[in-house]
Amino acid sequence: MYPNMQIVALDVNGTEVQTDSEGYIVNLDDWSEDFVHALAAKEKLKLTDEHWQIIGFIRDYYEKNSVQPNVRTMIKHFRKAWGPERGSNRYLHDIFPRGGPQKQGNRLAGVLRTKGEH
Repeated sequence: MYPNMQIVALDVNGTEVQTDSEGYIVNLDDWSEDFVHALAAKEKLKLTDEHWQIIGFIRDYYEKNSVQPNVRTMIKHFRKAWGPERGSNRYLHDIFPRGGPQKQGNRLAGVLRTKGEH
């Protein structure tokens, strides 16, 4: 995936799932809802229905487009779904405090890091 990438094992209900040092899943096929719970616990994130909606949106978008949605696309979608206050850049970053929806959301959704991200 990336040269010199450090592999970290995340315990998902007794099964080791490989991630990189930042928590991005190595094998996309290893993703599960249990993975989300394990990674969220590690990142000290209490999952809400809104988190699951965003994770589902990211996964669906990735499956249809072979690329994760950018923040602008997420804002447009969730502004329509939730209204302008919660469908805002600030709110999406507030509920994903470790890198916003494009980093922490992508990690939890089990998609690859965004292009150009280090």
